[in-house]
Amino acid sequence: MSNQVAIAESWKPVLQQEFDKPYFEALIGFLKQEKAAGITIFPPGPQIFAAFDYTAFEDTRVVIIGQDPYHGQGQAHGLCFSVNKGVNVPPSLQNMYKELKTDINGFEIPNHGDLSHWAKQGVLMLNATLTVEKDKAGSHQGKGWEVFTDAVIKAISTQKEHVVFILWGKFAQGKSQLIDASKHLILMAAHPSPFSAYNGFFGCKHFSKTNDYLKQHHLPIVNW
Repeated sequence: MSNQVAIAESWKPVLQQEFDKPYFEALIGFLKQEKAAGITIFPPGPQIFAAFDYTAFEDTRVVIIGQDPYHGQGQAHGLCFSVNKGVNVPPSLQNMYKELKTDINGFEIPNHGDLSHWAKQGVLMLNATLTVEKDKAGSHQGKGWEVFTDAVIKAISTQKEHVVFILWGKFAQGKSQLIDASKHLILMAAHPSPFSAYNGFFGCKHFSKTNDYLKQHHLPIVNW
C-alpha cells in the first residue's frame, strides 16, 4: 500500500506508518472509486501532495493550516490559500495581501495568488482535507484526510522545534491541541475571509511575528 503514495521522499519515513493504516487504505479506495465514476477531483492527482513536494520535512519552519482545497475549475494546486497563476485571487488571499502590505515593509501586492514561493522557503501550506469534488465545497471531509493531516501536525510538533504554526479561524485553532506550545510558536487570529477579517485578522501582524521568532532562533526568515 505505502509504495503507491506519491509523496516527497523526505516525508516518507515521517509518515510511513500512516500509509499502512486501514483508514488511509480506505481513503485511497474512496478516491479511486470517485475517479472511476468519472467525478472530477481537485487538485489534480499529481498535486494532491504538492505541499509536501514544495516543502521538505527538514526545511519546514512555518505551518499555515487551511481547511479545504478550492473547488472551482483551475484554482486548487495543493497549497492552502494559494491558486494557480491566471486565476482570480480569492477574497481570503486578497485580505492576506492587505495585511502583509501593512505588516511587512516593502511588501508589494502581487497580481496573482500563487504562494508556491512561500512553500519553497519552508512554509508548509497544509489543508486539513487534501481533495474535494468539483463545485462541492467540503465534499471530502470526514473521509480520512483529517486523520492524516493531524498526524502530519503531530509529527512536526514532536520531531522538530521552533516551528511557527499559523492558525486562522476556529477550525485551524482547533489544531492547537496537537502542538507542543513549549517548543513552538502558535499564532492564532480570525480567518482572513471577508466574513471575519475585520474581527481580528487585520492587524494580527502574524507575518512579522513569524520572522521575529525565526530570527530569535537563528533561522532564515520568510521573504513573503
